[in-house]
Amino acid sequence: MSETPGIKIVVTNRKARHEYQLEKPLEAGMVLTGSEVKSLRAGKVSLQEAYVAVTNEGVELLNAHINPYEMGGYANHEPTRPRRLLLHRKEIDKLRKGTEQKGFTIVPLKIYFSNGRAKVEIALGRGKKLHDKRHDIADRESKRRLDRVMKER
Repeated sequence: MSETPGIKIVVTNRKARHEYQLEKPLEAGMVLTGSEVKSLRAGKVSLQEAYVAVTNEGVELLNAHINPYEMGGYANHEPTRPRRLLLHRKEIDKLRKGTEQKGFTIVPLKIYFSNGRAKVEIALGRGKKLHDKRHDIADRESKRRLDRVMKER
């Protein structure tokens, strides 16, 4: 994955594109404590079970596991606490309308630093059925075979 200047990708949710059909992604800021930022910079984060929920207060990232910072001491954070996401009101309303439709959820795709600020990329997604996943795998295999044949020529 190519990184643009000023952006350092910390973690990506690789299963998200396999499990969901994703709409246009959004960039959201994250409200973090100091020990969480230090753990993020060290790459000690997992988006495996993470999801995003729209509440009355705003949008929250839930179940994202950020390991406690080793040198944190008494000021450390809880690893899976809800983290508030910073979005514009129109974006929040769009996400709220999207999740009210049956089968849609908000999926975190990656966490990265952009100009020193922690950001999370989220997208509205609909869960894929098993036959859709098989179709995607078959397409990928045929493309791989075609590339191999073209390379041999």
